[in-house]
Amino acid sequence: MAARSGEKEPPDPVRQNQLLCERVRKELQCQRLHTQYGLNPLHRVHTITKKPMSWHDNIKELADAKFLNLIHHAALEPTKKYSEPQTESQEIGWNTTPLIHVDRTDCRLYFPRRRTEITK
Repeated sequence: MAARSGEKEPPDPVRQNQLLCERVRKELQCQRLHTQYGLNPLHRVHTITKKPMSWHDNIKELADAKFLNLIHHAALEPTKKYSEPQTESQEIGWNTTPLIHVDRTDCRLYFPRRRTEITK
């Protein structure tokens, strides 16, 4: 009867607890704990220039070889990163080596521009 008159019934504490438990259970299923962080190889890294008179920017630090390899690998072009194209659009232009060697003395395949009386 309370629903027809527009008034809501007072909340039932047992039902509220069930809803809260269900919500917490669903949130815990979707959560993941990340403990290892790294660089995204698909995102370019932008560097910020240092201040010339800053003492903490001029401290010499040893470079981590693994980190440098990761940075250099992320900056490579896709043909050097992967052995085959990763997407359909990369298939176009993936093989850039010519199928046959270009011989400039062979008149069948080489058509240089020629100067004539009209084009001078």
